[in-house]
Order: sequence, then structure tokens, then C-alpha cells
Amino acid sequence: MAEIRTSVEINAPLEKVWNLVSDLDNEPKFWKGTKEIRNISKEGNKITREVTIAFKDSKCMQTVTLHPKEEIHAEFTKGIINGTKTISLHPEGNLTHLEAAWDVKLSGIMGMFTGMVKKHIQNGTEQALQSIKQEAER
Repeated sequence: MAEIRTSVEINAPLEKVWNLVSDLDNEPKFWKGTKEIRNISKEGNKITREVTIAFKDSKCMQTVTLHPKEEIHAEFTKGIINGTKTISLHPEGNLTHLEAAWDVKLSGIMGMFTGMVKKHIQNGTEQALQSIKQEAER
């Protein structure tokens, strides 16, 4: 498994950061590895969706669970990626600490490339958090 953790301090209130990261349809704006989102169903705080990722335009299924103003937990349920991506928010006065944690591996025969892909996920995650920070601090 590739475990990735990265975080950023954002000079913006929790509410503003949450509104940005919980707008799941806008995810490709910040996460360059995400090319397209297609929501399939929503039941309460759970969303089932198909995500097209930049890696070979692969399609993955996800179940995303929203824990308002605390966490977004995405579980990859089908496709080239197995595992989870969790976005956590922690208010600290007027600042918001935003963290992204991945615990993933490529499925099947592609599993041997997990290590190579880890660096791309790490870089993409750092870039996404910086983009969210810039947008939130406007």
C-alpha cells in the first residue's frame, strides 16, 4: 500500500474551507489527477460516484462519506485503485488545518507500479492542497 499524508495551514475559517472541499463536483478544479466526476446516487451523507482519473483515463468507483466540517472519506470500491483518500479539517482559531491522507494501491497486475504512482499522488495532493489554500485565502 502507498500511504501518503500531507497538510497545509489555511488562513481562512473552517466554514469557507469546508465549502470548497465539500463541493465534490468541483474536485477536478483542484485535484489535477481527477479528470471527471459522475455522481450515480446520493443517500444521506453517502455519495456513490464514478471518477475518471488521469492515469490512463481509468474509471474508478467511489463511495464518498461526508462528515460535515470534519472529514470527507472516499473509498475506492472498483477500478484500478483500491483503498481510501481522507480529507480532514481542523479549526485552529481563524486558521484551518487541512490534511489529506491516502492509503491506496493499484489493483491486479498494476499493483507492481504502486510505488511509482505514489510520487505522482504525493505531488498531486500537495498541489491540490496549495490550490485549495489559495482559493480559500482570497
